Amino acid sequence: MQPRDMQPILIVEDSEDDFEATMRAFKRTNLRNPIRWAASGQEALDALAEMNPRPGLVLLDLNMPGLDGRKTLEAIKSNAHWRKIPVVILTTSDDERDIEGCYALGANTYVQKPVDLDGLFAAIQRLKEYWFEIAILPHED
Repeated sequence: MQPRDMQPILIVEDSEDDFEATMRAFKRTNLRNPIRWAASGQEALDALAEMNPRPGLVLLDLNMPGLDGRKTLEAIKSNAHWRKIPVVILTTSDDERDIEGCYALGANTYVQKPVDLDGLFAAIQRLKEYWFEIAILPHED
């Protein structure tokens, strides 16, 4: 089994600014995991098809042009090779339909993006602590 700090994280985010802010937040938490960025849902699916080892965690934005986060989540959770990968929805939406819909599609966690940088840093710190220090992640089949 791969050490937790070696499991890649796939961040699916169409906003370069939001991706950079998330990266700064992860650096502040001293996260050592390799991070891969996909700027669209289709790019995320292409990345998953070629990533070895597969990611230990996917952070997924919902509102992206083209293949949005909902369709990307559905594709990940309906694929036998990817369905065990934890997917954390990290989005600005607090719409109850989005929350319910994402959990129905198999999302592991739904987090509303904080609006300020300090809030984002705190949220990323808690995500890191939970997913890479407390939770036991599945290993590849």
